[in-house]
Amino acid sequence: MFGPLERLVALRYLRSRRQEGYISVIGWFSLVGIALGVATLIIVMAVMNGLRADLLTRILGVNGHITVSAYERTGVPGFDALSGKLKSIDGVISVTPIVEGQVLASANGVSTGAVVRGIRAADFEGRAMLRDGVAVPALTRFAAGEGVLVGHRMAARLGLRVGATLSFVSPGSVSQQQGATARLRSFPIAGVFNVGMAEYDNSFVYMPLDQAQRYFQYPDAASGLVLLTESADAALTLTASVRRTVGDGFEVLDWQRANASIYGALQVERVVTFLLLTLIVMVAAFNIVSSQIMLVNEKASGVAILRTMGASRAMVLRVFFITGSSVGILGTTVGALIGIAFASNIETVRNWIEGAGGGLFAAEIRFLANLPAKMDGPETALIIAIALGLSFLASIYPAWRAASLDPVEVLRYA
Repeated sequence: MFGPLERLVALRYLRSRRQEGYISVIGWFSLVGIALGVATLIIVMAVMNGLRADLLTRILGVNGHITVSAYERTGVPGFDALSGKLKSIDGVISVTPIVEGQVLASANGVSTGAVVRGIRAADFEGRAMLRDGVAVPALTRFAAGEGVLVGHRMAARLGLRVGATLSFVSPGSVSQQQGATARLRSFPIAGVFNVGMAEYDNSFVYMPLDQAQRYFQYPDAASGLVLLTESADAALTLTASVRRTVGDGFEVLDWQRANASIYGALQVERVVTFLLLTLIVMVAAFNIVSSQIMLVNEKASGVAILRTMGASRAMVLRVFFITGSSVGILGTTVGALIGIAFASNIETVRNWIEGAGGGLFAAEIRFLANLPAKMDGPETALIIAIALGLSFLASIYPAWRAASLDPVEVLRYA
């Protein structure tokens, strides 16, 4: 497509000379702009993909893919029999009965809101997301009904240690002769858990199911059922089958509806961020246009001489297309390499920046304890393709302008 003579001339035009220094500076700025734009786009999208995947993995690992809850305060009676029916649905891996309620937790003179979730020890240990963050002795004590498990951030905030006592005050009331009084009870700490998500580690408490039934007054019932399916996508198709199985009187909620605000915000933020960062590459592409037009004006006499020596318009067009696109290709290549290398070592970079800056990435703000990055191959290829496409488009007009020069007019006024 490009002959050796065209490549040779284009290479000579790309080499900086003293009288063309300003043009060369603009060209270098264009190259750096494209490289930074591509690198930034790859890094930011990789981090956003990683945050989305890690966030959803932890949320679903704790809350499950589908939840079944009763509209009435009586909860879900006969939950074991209903669990057996739900397990028979093709695609459902496990069904976990839970009793959940909100309390005011107090210890060492400090109070905080908390979510207490009653769960059987076997079901707790069956969740890798929960089990992996708890010491074995704590699991043993929890299975024996010797206390509750609290998030490590809550334990640090309330000054709790294993064996300490945590008091709960439930907003629900128990009818007494004197009136309605809140339920107050204290539980020993069997251990702490760490799921790596600040919201859960800071506000969740796990309690043996039978104790939660007594405390929240769900005799022989559960407040809901949590289903795990083969995949998050499968859960969206199984919701209808689950709804038919449980019948009327129950609310069936899939993970996407339960986390609609977070999921929707992540989707919108991802699209908007991609569009905004693409503008960086577009601005750099405009720099290619300006530098190439200046180069055409500077090399007008040389182009006229080439035309008089027999060079065709197509050859001149290809020469200047090579000079413009070379900046885009080189900038895109450098930017892609920097972006991929940075995204592959994002956690190391984060630790270094946090060590130098001191607490710049608070887990309470970004929800997760680390900063994951997940590069999507097709998405990275799309970013590179967009950068190259903009560079090629930016090279067309200056190349066409050079090919349109009239050698007679140029040499007459040279």
